[in-house]
Amino acid sequence: MAFDSKWFQNVYINTEAVKCNVVAIKDECTRLTNDEKIATLLKAVELIDLTTLAGDDTIVSVERLCSRAVNPLRKHLVEKLHSAGKLKDSLRVAAVCVYPSRVEDCVATFEKVGCTLNIASVATGFPSGQYDLNSRLAEISFAISRGANEIDIVINRNHALNGDWRKVYEEICEMRKVCGSDVHMKAIIEAGELGSLANVYKACMAAMLAGADFVKTSTGKVSINATLPIGIVMTRAIWDFYVATGVKIGFKPAGGLRTGKDAIEWLKMVSIQLGADWLDAHLFRLGASSLLNSIEKDLFSLLFGRNPHNYELSL
Repeated sequence: MAFDSKWFQNVYINTEAVKCNVVAIKDECTRLTNDEKIATLLKAVELIDLTTLAGDDTIVSVERLCSRAVNPLRKHLVEKLHSAGKLKDSLRVAAVCVYPSRVEDCVATFEKVGCTLNIASVATGFPSGQYDLNSRLAEISFAISRGANEIDIVINRNHALNGDWRKVYEEICEMRKVCGSDVHMKAIIEAGELGSLANVYKACMAAMLAGADFVKTSTGKVSINATLPIGIVMTRAIWDFYVATGVKIGFKPAGGLRTGKDAIEWLKMVSIQLGADWLDAHLFRLGASSLLNSIEKDLFSLLFGRNPHNYELSL
């Protein structure tokens, strides 16, 4: 889609309205019944991009991640969910997310267990994006050649902070070309480093115009990551883009999602801002590493009426 400067002119964010929306979302979440909480938490599991992006990642830790992705909850908890009529089908996360060098480990592990699951790889100089463009594009090619079918790119915040949105757009267009039509591309705008909510909106627009399939809040490597105010502005940008073009763009909050309560609030926010169509892994993901453990604990407590012992939870 061609660059259109109108999307970047006279952008105003009503911060008071954003704050009021956050309060309303949190209030609605407190009114959920236990059954509604269970259903929402199970949906959240299906939307997770289960992530490991640590400096000490090894084949062992990646194999463990992939095994958990295929079996996200302990067997006895799944059996209880089935017997209680809360779960009808098998349960898996949406994808795993790793560094490019670990993609092959994911492919091998899924082949070993006879499972097909989306493999996302961060790329383009994650997390800073402060590398030569050719280097960033080569990293995308490498990850895809190793088996990644989803790429989480990072934008160059330098261009964004200088207000050079055309340059942001042009770089993402180049990344889109390398990804091709068969690989889902998520654009990380690193909202916490953009300086204002207006810039968050503009960064989303640049990414969507350039062909991103998803816009993603954060790398999870900075002090400000996914917050509900940021999410409200990003989903508003997604909605405005949809109204103008008819194209549905996905949304992925990442960084700082740690509790079942967090997951419930994000699903409620997306439901209110974008509608039920977006509550699907094709249009909504939750980027997280520790969130799944908290969801499992909350599901146990809701089903059994007590807190679990450590041995009753996944490692």
